[in-house]
Amino acid sequence: MATPAVLLVNLGTPASSEISDVRRYLREFLSDPRVIDLPAPLRWLLLHCIVLPRRAPRSARAYASVWQTAGSPLLVLSRKLARAVSERVDLPLELAMRYGEPTIASALLRLNERSVDRVLIVPLYPHYAMSSYETVLARVHELAKALTPGLKLTALPPFFAHPEYIDALIASAAPQLERGYDHVLFSYHGLPVRHLRKADSSRMHCTRVGDCCTSPSPAHGTCYRAQTLATTREFARKAGIPEGRYSVAYQSRLAGEAWMQPYTDAELTRLAQAGVRRLLVITPAFVSDCLETLEEVAVHGRSTFLAAGGREFIQVPCLNDHPSFVGFLEHRIQEFAALCAGGNALRQALSPP
Repeated sequence: MATPAVLLVNLGTPASSEISDVRRYLREFLSDPRVIDLPAPLRWLLLHCIVLPRRAPRSARAYASVWQTAGSPLLVLSRKLARAVSERVDLPLELAMRYGEPTIASALLRLNERSVDRVLIVPLYPHYAMSSYETVLARVHELAKALTPGLKLTALPPFFAHPEYIDALIASAAPQLERGYDHVLFSYHGLPVRHLRKADSSRMHCTRVGDCCTSPSPAHGTCYRAQTLATTREFARKAGIPEGRYSVAYQSRLAGEAWMQPYTDAELTRLAQAGVRRLLVITPAFVSDCLETLEEVAVHGRSTFLAAGGREFIQVPCLNDHPSFVGFLEHRIQEFAALCAGGNALRQALSPP
C-alpha cells in the first residue's frame, strides 16, 4: 500500500546573522545557476570578487536587525506553518530549505526512514520563477534520484490565483483593509527581465507582444509577471478594491541589468507625492515574513514613503501560519492523498486555478 508524505520547501536563511554565516548562505544561494544564470566562470568572478565582499557585511547587519531569539524569522515562521499543517493532516511531513538548514537531503532521508514511497513537494512560492519554484523542484528531483531513487514525486503547481489562496490573502489582510486606506500597494519580489524572457519557451510572447501579460498565452504558465498581476487582479476583485486605488511594484532588485518595473521604492515615492497619505502594503510573493518584508519593506519602504510626504504606512503581515492558509495547504494535501489512494499519485495538477 502506498505511503504518501509531504515536503514543504521554503527559500532558506543563514544559520546566524554573523558575517561568516551570511556569506556562507549567500554563496550557496547565489551560486545556483537558476538564480544567477551566467556561465560558471563569470558567475564565480561576480560572486567572489564583487557580490560577497560587498553584500555579506551589509546583509549581516540587515539580518541582525530582524533576528529573533528563536532564530531567523523565515525559519521560525516556516516551522510554525509546518507544525500547524501537520496537526491537520495524517501524513508524514517534513520542512526543508532550498539553501541552508534544514536541507532537502536530510528531509528526504528522514522520509525514507519512514518507508515513504510518494511525496508531494510543496514549494512555498505562489508564483512560478526559475529562481524560486523551478530550482526547488530541480533540486528535490536531483537529490531524490541520488538518495531515494524509488521515491515518486508530485509537485503542487503555482497557486497564484487559486480561489482558496486568494481568500487566505484577503482574510489575512482583513483587519488592515477594514481600517481604511487611500491606496493599496502590492509589492512582489522582482526578477531580471531576462529571466522572464528565458521562461517563455516560445521565445515569441514575453515582452515581445503588446500587453503580453494580459494577452492570453500558454507562456503565462511560467510567466512570473503575468502571475503576479493575476494575483493582484483577483485580490482586488474579491476584496472590492476600486480601480485606481491599487498598484503593483517589484522590490529587491540588484544593479547591473534591467529588472521588472516599477520598482517598489520608486512607487512609494510616487504615491506619496501624488497625495496618498494612508498606504496599505501587501507582499503576496512571500508566504513567510523574512528579511525582504521585515527589513526592506517595513523599515526602508516605510522610511521612503514617509520621507516623500506620506503619513501612515500600514504593512500586512505575510500569510505565515494564518488558519486560512493552513486550510489551503491542508486541502491540497488531502487531494494528493486521495490521488494516492486512487493510484494516480503522479498526476501533476492538483485543483488548478
